[in-house]
Amino acid sequence: MTRIARVTPKPAKVAQFRKGTTLEMVRLCCPDAGQVTLIAESFGLAILDSERIRETHRTMIVATAEALGEGLGERAMQIHLQRIVGAYVGSAHGAGQFYSRAVTEARDATAKVACDLRDEDVDGPVGFDSAAQRKREFAADMALQSHALCMAAEGAAAAYEHVVGETWKPFERTLDNPGQSIDRRAAAAQMAAFG
Repeated sequence: MTRIARVTPKPAKVAQFRKGTTLEMVRLCCPDAGQVTLIAESFGLAILDSERIRETHRTMIVATAEALGEGLGERAMQIHLQRIVGAYVGSAHGAGQFYSRAVTEARDATAKVACDLRDEDVDGPVGFDSAAQRKREFAADMALQSHALCMAAEGAAAAYEHVVGETWKPFERTLDNPGQSIDRRAAAAQMAAFG
């Protein structure tokens, strides 16, 4: 009796990438200059100079790159700036998401207060803001913060383009055989040994 060895075909390796946060994603979750100006005026907050924030960060990163120019090669400079811009973009994206949640909570609290049938949401004692008002003010503060960080990220990306000569894109890391843990692969190899 001859025994036929079974060969299990190895799955084709498909390179999958871990998607990075793009500048467009930041712009979608952070308020733009017009919206943040309206929010600042509505809540009596300082009006941000968006262009100054953007230009200051662009200038700062370009100056840093020039100072490092003698010590870093072209590729090393590109990698260094890639990481710096990625940090700015990640920070702005996190702030934008936090702002979005704050707006949702403010809307929910304001909607609850508008319902006359709810006793637990009535305003507090005279001289104190309601919970809904505090949530709206917090969301307004988060709008200014996320917009400022968005402008800083845009300035960093503009500096990258100025120094490197190409548009910044997030680094995409390849994932090693996603979806299959080491335990699954070990189990598959052990089962294959049984034939």
